[in-house]
Amino acid sequence: MLTNRKLQSLKPRKAVYRVADARGLCIEVRPTGALYWRYRYRCAGKAKMLSLGTYPAVSLAEARLKRDKAHKQLAQGKDPATVRKAAEAERAKAARDSFEAVAREWYAMQREAWAENYRDKVLARLENDLLPYLGSRPVAEIKAPELLQVLRRVESRGAVETAYRELRIAGQVFRYAVATGRAERDPSGDLKGALKPHTSKHMASVTDPVQVGEVLRMIWPYDSPIVGAALKLGAYTFVRPGELRMAEWADIDLDAAEWRFTTSKTKTEHVVPLSRQALAILRDLHPLTGAGRYVFPSARGSNRPMSNMAVNAALRRVGIDKDTFTGHGWRAAARTMLDEVLGFRPDWIEHQLAHAVRDPNGRAYNRTAFLPERHKMMQAWADYLDSLRTGGNVVALRDKRGA
Repeated sequence: MLTNRKLQSLKPRKAVYRVADARGLCIEVRPTGALYWRYRYRCAGKAKMLSLGTYPAVSLAEARLKRDKAHKQLAQGKDPATVRKAAEAERAKAARDSFEAVAREWYAMQREAWAENYRDKVLARLENDLLPYLGSRPVAEIKAPELLQVLRRVESRGAVETAYRELRIAGQVFRYAVATGRAERDPSGDLKGALKPHTSKHMASVTDPVQVGEVLRMIWPYDSPIVGAALKLGAYTFVRPGELRMAEWADIDLDAAEWRFTTSKTKTEHVVPLSRQALAILRDLHPLTGAGRYVFPSARGSNRPMSNMAVNAALRRVGIDKDTFTGHGWRAAARTMLDEVLGFRPDWIEHQLAHAVRDPNGRAYNRTAFLPERHKMMQAWADYLDSLRTGGNVVALRDKRGA
C-alpha cells in the first residue's frame, strides 16, 4: 500500500508507470513528474479507469474516499464513469440555466438596441444588486419571495425607484427564460403592490423667463472651456443630455449649420439646426477637441465621451441644485416657452425635441420635415435666450408662428 512518504519519493521515468495502493486505487507517475490518481475497475466485463485528481491536490486519504465511493456505485450496478458524466452534464445544464446565464444572454441580445448610458445602467443594476444574490440560482427555481428579498435590500437603502426599475429588469429576464424554455413562469408579476409606493419625479426644470435668465447667467461664466461649451450648447439645442455628451464632430456640418445623428431614445435620424450662437461655440471649441472623435471628450482621454454626470455636476458647482434644474431641463423649458412665449407651432417643437410626430394620416414625418422653419425657430430660440441672459426685454415673437 501507498504511504505519503512513498508518494513523495516517487521519481519520474521516461515512460508512464503506476504504483498500486489497494482495491483498484493507484498513482500514475508521468515523465513530467506529475502524479495522477487512478481507480481501475471492471464493469460489464470491460476493464476501465477513472481519474480521481492529482497528488498532492488530492491527498492519499481523499483519493481512498473517492475510490470507496466509486466502489459503492459499482456494487449498486452503476458505472462510476457514467455517473460522473451525468453529474457533469447536470452541472453544465444548471450553469446554462442559472439566473446569471439567462440574464447575460438576454442583456447581450438587447444591448445593441439601447443607448450607451442605458446599457451601462442596466448592466450595473444586474451586477450590483441582482446577480450577487440570484446569479447562481436556477432561474426556474426562483420564486416571488426570493426576488422580493433581493429587492428589499435595494429598497432599504432608500432607492425605491431603483428597486422598481430592477423589478422590471428581473421580469424581462424571467420572461426571456420562459421564452427559451428554461422557466415555466415569470414570478415578478406576483410582486405587484409588494414594494413601497413610489411616485416618479419629472426632470427638474424652470419655464419662467426670469428664472431661465438667472440660470443662464449662472452657467455662462463657467471656467472649464469644454464643460462650459456643453452647458451653453445644451441650452441652445435642448437635445437629450446623452446625445449632447456623445456628440461627434463627424456628425456636425458647420457650413450647413446642422447637426445630424441617430437619437438615443427613438433610434431615428434627427437634425438639429444650429443657430449662429451654437456655431460660434462649436468653432471656438474645434481647436481644442476637433482632432478627436467627440466634441466633448472625457477628461480621462479623448477616445471616450464626457461623463454622463459632467453637466449636472457643473450645474451643482455654480449653485443650481438638482431639484431646481438639470441638463435635461432645457427640453421642458424649450417645449413650454417656444409655444407659450414665442408662439411656434407645437408640431415644429415636437419635431425638434425628436419626439414621434405623425401627419393627419398617421404616418411618421421624416427627419427633415419643416426643416427651414425649424432653422428659423432655433435661431429665434437662441436670440431669446440671449435676451433673457443679458436682461433684455422679453418679447413674444408671434410673427414667427407658422400657418
